[in-house]
Amino acid sequence: MKKNKISKNWVIKQKRDIYVRQSKVDGYRARSAYKLIEIDQKFKIFKGGMCVIDIGAAPGSWSQYVSKIVKNGKIISVDLKNMEKIKKTIQIVGDFTKEDTQNEIKNFIDKGADVIMSDMAVNTTGIKNIDSIQTGELCKEAMIFSKKIMFQKGVFISKIFMGGSFNEIVALGKKIFREVKVFKPKSSRKDSKESFIICKNLR
Repeated sequence: MKKNKISKNWVIKQKRDIYVRQSKVDGYRARSAYKLIEIDQKFKIFKGGMCVIDIGAAPGSWSQYVSKIVKNGKIISVDLKNMEKIKKTIQIVGDFTKEDTQNEIKNFIDKGADVIMSDMAVNTTGIKNIDSIQTGELCKEAMIFSKKIMFQKGVFISKIFMGGSFNEIVALGKKIFREVKVFKPKSSRKDSKESFIICKNLR
């Protein structure tokens, strides 16, 4: 009974959500596109000719947005799930945490990546601190991977949850990058503990 109530509340919330409605108008697959749009507006990240890697890409709204901005570049979308094709993107189906998937990404890169972005999150348990730590581990893994393949002036963007591993992630970011900022877009729901870490310029 409780699960039905939660599902019903979620449906009501979705119907009222201006970003859900707007995503249908703009043709984005999910409201999360607007989080990336806000990040880009604030930090001026994307431009033509870039090599961008989108980790945890499904259903694909981040890749959709980037494909509109990054003309004549390369967009590599990676996810555990198959997703509907997006024009001008390379899709890899695989577990990013596995070495063979990371090697497959490297095979598509010529000299380096300009932007690596991750919207990866674990399936939530409902225990916020555990969810925060597990999603934090994914963020750290993506950050360490970025160090190996990113251009010196590259940008790393990742979802993080406020909680147990937050300080650890920021500390790792500062160790790897010269500039580290944490930002919560307006389109991120108020009751959500998510924020985004934006790191620039490798040390």
